[in-house]
Amino acid sequence: MNIEIRTDKNIQNSERLINYVRAELTSKFQRYGEKITHFSVHLSDENAAKGGDDDLRCLIEARPAGFKPVTAAHKAGNVDAAIHGAIDRLKHGLEHLFEKKENVRAPKPALAVEDDI
Repeated sequence: MNIEIRTDKNIQNSERLINYVRAELTSKFQRYGEKITHFSVHLSDENAAKGGDDDLRCLIEARPAGFKPVTAAHKAGNVDAAIHGAIDRLKHGLEHLFEKKENVRAPKPALAVEDDI
């Protein structure tokens, strides 16, 4: 599972942040193993120096094998809460996607019509 982490110019990117995000994603999505090939995490501060509530945003894109990418975003007052909110939303979306795939209904058999001749 490849994990890519990017920040905007207003959020300090560090080894500690990278390791934290990798550990959180790995632990939350460990059960999916080979089903997810790539995560792309984008952290941004929407108001920059202006401040404000819930201005830190985390957007996570997951690439499940054989499916279109799934994204989830969350805004919060701190980076940790933004990351966890986005992870929770992404987890819900991926669980729904994988459950939907596993529970595909089999097509109904065609009705046999007997002629009374």
